[in-house]
Amino acid sequence: MNLSTRCFRAFPFLLLLLPVSQAQAVGNCGGPTTPVSEIQGQGDTSPLTGHRVTVEGILTFDARMEGGFSGFYLQQADDETDGNPETSEALFVYTRKKTGKPGERLRVTGTVKEFHNLTELANVRSVSTCGSAPLPKAQTLTLLWPKALESLENMRVKVAQPLTVIDSWNLSRYGELTLAAGDQVVPTEYSEPGPKAAQIANRNRQQRLLLDDARGVRNPNPIPWPPGGLYGKSRKHTVRSGDKINQLTGILDYRFGAWRIQPQKQPVFEPANTRSPAPTRPAEPHVRVMTMNLENYFNGDGKGEGFPTTRGAPTAQALELQLQRLVAAMRRPDPDILAVTELENDGYSNTSAIAQLARALGPKWNFIKTPGADGSDEIRTGLLYRRDRIVAETQAERLNSGPFRKRGRPPLAQTFRPKDQRLSVQVVVPHLKSKSCRGAKGNNRDRNDGQGCYADRRTNAAHALVEWVGKLPQIPDLTGTLITGDLNSYFRETPLQVLQRAGFTSMMHHFYPCTAQQCEQYTYRYKGEKGSLDYALASAPLKDRVLDAQVWAINADEPPALGYKNNLPGTTTSPWRSSDHNPLITDIQL
Repeated sequence: MNLSTRCFRAFPFLLLLLPVSQAQAVGNCGGPTTPVSEIQGQGDTSPLTGHRVTVEGILTFDARMEGGFSGFYLQQADDETDGNPETSEALFVYTRKKTGKPGERLRVTGTVKEFHNLTELANVRSVSTCGSAPLPKAQTLTLLWPKALESLENMRVKVAQPLTVIDSWNLSRYGELTLAAGDQVVPTEYSEPGPKAAQIANRNRQQRLLLDDARGVRNPNPIPWPPGGLYGKSRKHTVRSGDKINQLTGILDYRFGAWRIQPQKQPVFEPANTRSPAPTRPAEPHVRVMTMNLENYFNGDGKGEGFPTTRGAPTAQALELQLQRLVAAMRRPDPDILAVTELENDGYSNTSAIAQLARALGPKWNFIKTPGADGSDEIRTGLLYRRDRIVAETQAERLNSGPFRKRGRPPLAQTFRPKDQRLSVQVVVPHLKSKSCRGAKGNNRDRNDGQGCYADRRTNAAHALVEWVGKLPQIPDLTGTLITGDLNSYFRETPLQVLQRAGFTSMMHHFYPCTAQQCEQYTYRYKGEKGSLDYALASAPLKDRVLDAQVWAINADEPPALGYKNNLPGTTTSPWRSSDHNPLITDIQL
């Protein structure tokens, strides 16, 4: 029987049929209250902040479980709303009092408070039950703009269309996935740096929603998404950026600076961005160059000790997992030459990181040495090659002047020739300064144009790189130069413009142009946006010899939780999440 407040008002004798404690609770119901819509108001903050109020509504979601938010969500019944679509009809009630469960009408007295922009009822003096009641109808959410979300704060909602997973950085840390109407592309991937790019980036950030787990604990165990677990060999146990989420219904919440949904039932995960095999090699005779950021490959002392390392593996076990995954990633595309970045700068002895990597790849692999010229940074660039297929011609060179004289990572240049062939190609591997703002001063500070910090330093390095490449020794039968590595710049940013004006073409963008609506080839994801930081730039003479330049999407879309440092139970030594950058594969016909 539905013991609603109206029923007791019409038939007060029913109170005699209830236990004394429940009769007293119901007797408190139905008196004067403040409508929730008046508490919420039409703005971002409540007009009644600091006021003590009494409200009645239906408990829609209980977050008082262990590790929860210490409260519950209370929403007006459908026939008690003010009919104004600009005011919310629900509140979060912050209390540890245990009274009430979902589907019950409650009468609550407390003080209105804004907690980090969430309107809530705190300092709760009393909570009384008023009988069972149907849950309010879930409102359809069609827009992800803050104004549209504010009017539905704390209410039951259902999302009208499938949403796309664009970030999983906090999946293992806080049980969160970042969602949007579709994949978001870094603005400077397709638009020049400046106010317009900054405006697009801000718009991207505004149009997002988090899928949460209704808990405030760090490192939740088990990881809540996808339903059934994150681990395992089966595709259904992994969520990748680009996947879709359907049938999302729950409470629209605002916490920790972001709008989020606390789901009332399990949403449906659709694997829209499935893992793909390594690109097959072309039928034409060619040289395959694979470019990969190793995500700080450090091997301790090279003898099983020396952990944790300063930038890489924290344990010998983590190093073993990292090495196995890197080798799996590097072997499957069957490259002839490997251009790597974020490699430990520890010389070329048998215990060095590059020597260990070459041994793990197999006896047919060799590496380029430039002792004394690698700079003082903890990491360097490197080149490895199949000595049964490729010959290293002339002496390797590094740029140690200009921007690379005292700091930075000196670019590496080496000319290679396929065995039993006449023509050769020059490969140059740079790794420019990151966008991190630590220590940035003067012109290297963030100019709010979409390029991040140290854009000036990267631009100067690009100029120096062009000048240096133009002066490198030219041997007979050289087909051209491939500059390939991590430039820490998106395609329309200034360093890339410098290189393009000098006659170097980004072959990946040549074959697969990137727009705001479609960007299939990318090497990196950062804070929900995707784009390319890694490049294969062909000189004019080499351009027409490039058959293809494509990304193998094994890393950037995978949850960071699957990375080598975490070593989560059930993860395998596959190529997936072997690094944080996707490798770039370039096929050159010589």
